[in-house]
Amino acid sequence: MVFPLLTFLFSPSIWANNMSTVLLANCLVCGSDQLKSVYACIDHTTSGETFHLHQCSACAFLFTNPHPDEQSIGPYYESENYISHTSSKKTLLDNVYQWARLYNLSLKHNLVKKFASGKKILDFGCGTGHFLAYMKKKGMSVEGIEPSVHARTKAHSVLKQKVYSSLEEIPSGEFDVITLWHVLEHIHQLHETLQQLKERLTHNGTIFIAVPNHSSADAMHYQEHWAAYDVPRHLWHFTKDSMYKILQKHDLRIHHIEPMKLDAYYVSLLSEKYMNPRSLKITQLVKGLQTGWLSNRQAQKTGEHSSLIYIAQHA
Repeated sequence: MVFPLLTFLFSPSIWANNMSTVLLANCLVCGSDQLKSVYACIDHTTSGETFHLHQCSACAFLFTNPHPDEQSIGPYYESENYISHTSSKKTLLDNVYQWARLYNLSLKHNLVKKFASGKKILDFGCGTGHFLAYMKKKGMSVEGIEPSVHARTKAHSVLKQKVYSSLEEIPSGEFDVITLWHVLEHIHQLHETLQQLKERLTHNGTIFIAVPNHSSADAMHYQEHWAAYDVPRHLWHFTKDSMYKILQKHDLRIHHIEPMKLDAYYVSLLSEKYMNPRSLKITQLVKGLQTGWLSNRQAQKTGEHSSLIYIAQHA
């Protein structure tokens, strides 16, 4: 069904809390106006509101539509449950996330070392700064950007240096490495930001972009309950095909794709909680781990892991 514009303009959830929204009538990738409703997803982190995912009938790009604008999105991040901005270890999932973060620091460092050269790195959307702190200890010259005041304050404390709120604040100069670890899906001005980042990349520089992959088996299993849709904080929902098309628009060429295998387990555990909130925690744990394992097993054949890291350079 083609996206019924008036229905969503007057949907009560859109105007809750005086929220200002961005309503897209055209696909961000190909420009088509043939959009169809796919899922209605609940924000389990803060508001409990329902947000809709729409897909382009021409190129299959998926996005949250409508979504809060840049001035309205802030409150949707203001929760201890939004774990990428905290160091909480209150629950089992908190502890799983913090352990996975430590593991991923080593993974990310090894990927940068393997696929990039140079010592100057920018982490766009650096959160609480743990990745940059790790890279700094490894001898890298680091800079971070984090729009969240709460997370930026923590990052400043971790790094013992200034963390910027936007790309415009950073002194002029280019970077050998630019990283976006689960950040691109949050960026309102997607094309403008990618273009600005490319312009700050050295001629032989490398950009690393990690995003969820809704073509994965765990995404197919949980459907609208898949935690990596994370509405409304996640504005865009990517596949390999859409990532190739988007980066190509900015003369960036993907030359390698790497999986983030732990994400299948964490996302599945959280999705199980969303889909079956009344079931026993041990049942959620067992089913979530099983789904994560099955997703990774299938991805060995298809390459469609729950999260993927795209490694690109100037075309």
